[in-house]
Amino acid sequence: MAKENIASFVEEKLSPAINGIGYDVWDVEYVKEGADYYLRFTIDSPDGITLDDCEKVSRLIDPLLDELDPIEDAYHLEVSSPGVERVLRKPAHFEAMIGETIEIRLFRPDASGKKAYTGTLAAFSDGTVRLDTDGGTVSVAFADVAKSNTVFDFTDIS
Repeated sequence: MAKENIASFVEEKLSPAINGIGYDVWDVEYVKEGADYYLRFTIDSPDGITLDDCEKVSRLIDPLLDELDPIEDAYHLEVSSPGVERVLRKPAHFEAMIGETIEIRLFRPDASGKKAYTGTLAAFSDGTVRLDTDGGTVSVAFADVAKSNTVFDFTDIS
């Protein structure tokens, strides 16, 4: 199986089992870092994610991955939470974070010469991300977004 298809394949096959024990699959990545490959599941739930939750999901999916056997190379299985500054890679991620503060970085500068924006995610539709920034409303094509994540205000901790 092609490496670029592994993440989507295992997400499709294993999400029902993960959902069945009360967790949502936020993301799945299959990446090479240095000499090692990593299969990363990022899980979420309305109650947040603990280390015990990650262990529970890891123990659930490890034998299922052995049975599916979609990966030829040796790899490390990781299960984690999306964190407070979660990565937004998919349209569903943007749809879920409407109203939150996010940062987007573009592949190349836009017409105004800017390559990054931070603001409140106002909308995501028809492949367009709309941010309300201090400088006004900005619309960016999803295809132009190189990297995006939510922004947590650490100064607002009570």
